Amino acid sequence: MYQVLEVTPPIKSSPDKFYDFFKYHFSDLITIFPASFKSVKILEGEEGKVGCVKLWNYVIGGISMMITLRTEAINDAERSITYKALDGDLIKLYKVFQFTITPGNGVAKWTIEYEKTSELVPPPEIYGVFSIDITEVVDLYLLTH
Repeated sequence: MYQVLEVTPPIKSSPDKFYDFFKYHFSDLITIFPASFKSVKILEGEEGKVGCVKLWNYVIGGISMMITLRTEAINDAERSITYKALDGDLIKLYKVFQFTITPGNGVAKWTIEYEKTSELVPPPEIYGVFSIDITEVVDLYLLTH
């Protein structure tokens, strides 16, 4: 059974710029947020297109992690992008883990859908905090570039 975690951190940059960043320049996180994002490699597909698969190496809570993410859905009208975890460290904890980013006026809504592998697995609240950190870094970058 899927569970949902939502966070809506504030943004000062335009929703269109924020959306375009995650659609076309998501990989730039390794440049603008090197403390957390170590590497990214496109395994298949094309940036900004549904079906693009990337291998990410990142650090969360002081732990190095690996994840393979696929762009599941892009909705230009609603300015929303959904990414789904296909493989990696998260899949050991969650049978399903996907997140949708939907920037609006003054906020960036992150919706994390997940299904735990067992009742002993905690909710992915650390990823809610991580989404807020990512939002702050991207927003500041977009305001200065």
